[in-house]
Order: sequence, then structure tokens, then C-alpha cells
Amino acid sequence: MSDFPQDIYTEPSGYSLDTLACLGPLRRMAGVWTGRRGLDVKPKADGPRKQAYVERLELQPVDPVTNGPQLLYGLRYHTHITKPEQVKTYHEQVGYWLWEPATGCVIHTLTIPRGQVAMAAGQASAEADHFELHATQGLDTWGICSSPFLDHAFKTTAFRIRVDFHDDGSWSYEEDTVLQIRGRDEPFHHVDRNHLERVAEATPNPLARVKAG
Repeated sequence: MSDFPQDIYTEPSGYSLDTLACLGPLRRMAGVWTGRRGLDVKPKADGPRKQAYVERLELQPVDPVTNGPQLLYGLRYHTHITKPEQVKTYHEQVGYWLWEPATGCVIHTLTIPRGQVAMAAGQASAEADHFELHATQGLDTWGICSSPFLDHAFKTTAFRIRVDFHDDGSWSYEEDTVLQIRGRDEPFHHVDRNHLERVAEATPNPLARVKAG
């Protein structure tokens, strides 16, 4: 929303309770996915280092969410990443993908156990084959917040994620996390990308299951 209504309390009525039917471009992301072609370009003391990774990503629909007159549909997600042929966690992340039908806004929230959260957003049509979201450190909205150590040593100043959907039902992403690393003059672009294939369908949200039963 950009032009907010005077009435910020009254919730909408008559909207669909079936989240999977109302996710716009996020519908193609619902389900359980694996990606075996992940590539991480990360910072090290001696310079950038490339690391292959394997990912399991689950995105399940939540019930519709209202903020007064605002209506959002979304997916709750969890991703778990390891190095090939290893069990030890390489990266873990939880959050939500959200879609606001009234404005065409896509929102991505992320929380990682290193002590960091971010919220990125962008615009897309319901039938979009791709979209791109951005977050910037220091802003009150669509921002980034880090622990004191990360802010001191590996300050994240910007975050971008692009999602592309493919004709075979798979999808891929590329993330660029811009770091200002202590002792270095130039920003470092910490890039992650992977191609994901569905291994299980999504489970309908609780209200949709009740309605179907």
C-alpha cells in the first residue's frame, strides 16, 4: 500500500480462505523442494571462495493475514543447506514469502541463526515469470538488522533476490548480499544461487482444510 485509508482498523470481508489459490506469483513456489546445484561465493581472509551446496526448502501456506484493511497471503518457509555429502548444517533460514493482491507487492522475510533479520520487497504481477526484491540497511521499511558483531565485522548494507520460474515447474534464485567487511575498502558481493525441483506438494492452509472437510 502507498495510499493508506483513513480507517486503519476495519478488516476486509468476503475474501477467499484458500491461500494456495490466492498466492499470485508465489503459487509456483509452494511445496517441498531440493536443489543440488547450489553455488555460494563467500568472503575469506585471502579473498572470495566458491562453495557448492545442497538445499532442502519447504514452503507451506499459512491462513490469510489481515492488518486492518490490508490482506496478505503467504508461505511459511524453512531452508536447510549442507555441503555435498555432509550432514553438518552449512546454512539455515526461516521466514515468510508474502503476497498482497491489492498492490502486487511481494515480501520476503528472512531470519538466520547468525543474528540477522531482513525484509525485502518488490512488485510483480500475479502471472509473473520472474521478480526481484530488495532490502537496504538503515531504512525503517524493507530493511536489514544485524547483531553487534556482524554490524562491526561484516556489515550487510543491501540485499537483493531474484526468482525465476521455468517451464518444467522448477524455479531458481540468485541472491546478492552486499557486505562492508572491516578492513576492506570495497563492498563484497556475497552471492548465492540454486535451481530447485519439487519433491512434494504443499499442504493446504488450516482454514482451507476445514472448508474442504
